[in-house]
Amino acid sequence: MADRDYARRHLRFGWWSLLFFTMLGLVLESLHGFKVPAYLDASNETRRLMWTLAHAHGTLLSLVHVIFGLCVRVAPEMNARNRPLISWSLIGASLLLPGGFFLGGVVFYGGDPGVAVLLVPVGAVSMMIAVFLLARMAASAGQERASPSEGTRPRQDRSRGTSRR
Repeated sequence: MADRDYARRHLRFGWWSLLFFTMLGLVLESLHGFKVPAYLDASNETRRLMWTLAHAHGTLLSLVHVIFGLCVRVAPEMNARNRPLISWSLIGASLLLPGGFFLGGVVFYGGDPGVAVLLVPVGAVSMMIAVFLLARMAASAGQERASPSEGTRPRQDRSRGTSRR
């Protein structure tokens, strides 16, 4: 897949998921504002927490997709080698993390979230893989650009005609 396709995919995914998760936030605020018992009762504290976590993680991951899409466009060499793994890891994290939180709040047992919350650690590992690969590539991209002699040669200061380091 070409650089443009990855950039387009993640920009599209990021903006649409940001719309979805901000709408979810509006729904949660409405449930709170209208004092809906299924959301606000003390016995439903687990649901409220899980759904709030789904909203927060989904919104944050949406922004990560937008940033990744922009990085692919601005610095395509930064993550070219591992781009398919990074891409799928980010998408997996964006589905599993908020999805696990949300579904864990749909059906819960006492104070414990439902079994779907087991998707959350898988999504977290997926996110850590993507972030690790991006961080490693960002570090190596800066080193590849700098030439060995770049730091030793004095530059001319054109305003005074003197050289400086």
